[in-house]
Amino acid sequence: MRLLPSLLLAIALTLTLTACERKEKPAEAVAPPPGPQVEGPAKLPPLTQYSLAPMLDKVLPAVVNISTQSTVRTRRNPLLDDPFFRHFFDLPEVPREAQNLGSGVIVDAKAGYVLTNHHVVEGADEITVTLRDRRSFTAKLVGADPDTDLALLKIDASNLTAIELSDSDRLRVGDFVVAIGNPFGLTHTVTYGIVSALGRTDLGIEGYENFIQTDASINPGNSGGALVTLEGHLIGINTAIIGPNGGNVGIGFAIPSNMARHVMLQLREHGEVRRGQLGVLVQDLTPELAQAFNLKEGQGAVVAQVLPGSPADKAGVQAGDIVLAVNGQPVRSASELRNAIGMMRRGATARLDLLREGRRHSVDVRIEALTRQRAAAEPPQSQPRSSRVLAGVQLGDIAPQHPLAGQEQGVQVYAIDPDSPAARAGLRPGDIILSIDRKRVRSVKEAEAALKEAGERVLLHVRRGDGALFIVVR
Repeated sequence: MRLLPSLLLAIALTLTLTACERKEKPAEAVAPPPGPQVEGPAKLPPLTQYSLAPMLDKVLPAVVNISTQSTVRTRRNPLLDDPFFRHFFDLPEVPREAQNLGSGVIVDAKAGYVLTNHHVVEGADEITVTLRDRRSFTAKLVGADPDTDLALLKIDASNLTAIELSDSDRLRVGDFVVAIGNPFGLTHTVTYGIVSALGRTDLGIEGYENFIQTDASINPGNSGGALVTLEGHLIGINTAIIGPNGGNVGIGFAIPSNMARHVMLQLREHGEVRRGQLGVLVQDLTPELAQAFNLKEGQGAVVAQVLPGSPADKAGVQAGDIVLAVNGQPVRSASELRNAIGMMRRGATARLDLLREGRRHSVDVRIEALTRQRAAAEPPQSQPRSSRVLAGVQLGDIAPQHPLAGQEQGVQVYAIDPDSPAARAGLRPGDIILSIDRKRVRSVKEAEAALKEAGERVLLHVRRGDGALFIVVR
């Protein structure tokens, strides 16, 4: 009987060990599934689904590097660059090689057309275009337009990738954009930002300005490169920056794609841009001018002068008319009117929506090459006298030695008090006053009569040099 507990203990230990073995065996039998066979980085999943990489894979091959070489002739000693020494010493000129780097965009893969900035290829003796796949080609300059800073090149190459120009008029402030180029010779560099402003003008960079402003980094070497949307559509050609020492501070400018398209088509067809003109001089419709013209709206371009015999003159446009739209497109400033006409070809017809004496009407003007006609007339002569109404301004008939003598009829500003309201409004000595409060004046007597009827605000139509403008004096 004493063996029974020992026997029971042995049986319990045997059962326990068997159970442990049964629990361990399934653990040994379960093996982890085989992992994926990764052969290289190409099969790795993307790091994030929010990436510009898929778009850039399609766009980057269309952006090229442009390098130019030109010969600059310099004298051996720049200290002797005076004409006197050149004449007597006959200093020889030494040729020196100059290089320039920039960017470009392939806009026609089949024909090999590349769009870039004029200043990138200006004066170049040889132009080399290098693709992303490192192929290099000597490019031919098809044509250039300094007024918009655009140039069109052509290369003889196959298997090219092009970017189609998109509609820049649909761009809005706040849209995301990507700038691609070769800054400082670093090929195919991508920067990212937003559209900071649209329609930037009067920067003094180009003759025709309607820039897209962006904070996407644009640096030297980016000129001529692409500004694209997040979908990879070409929306602008990078062209200029504002920054100390040529560095980027977040203010870059690009030529809108719609302007680039108009210029490119003419360069491709003619090798140049054949512009016509209306034959008018215009200025912005400021709030003060709008009030003087009894207008509620302050957008448009004021016609300050219509040149005799010009297309505008033939169509009946008059000084003082306010241009509100061209071919249905609103005009908000004088620069917008100039840009709209500057993008039209000679022989085209522009429909101008005008406001005259509070009434709207439209005229059709055929864009032609400008021919200036001047009227010949004997200039009147009289001694200048002080105006009793326009305080601080000394008026007189147009002097015989005045550049506009015989061309215009009006009164000349001989002297002006620098502290007078007229001087503060912008009137200058030598100006010719053509009208006062829309009344034509041809003599001091007529000017005095018009000023006596004027109120606290006087609207002056002034001719200055080759231009004309309206000035409001309070």
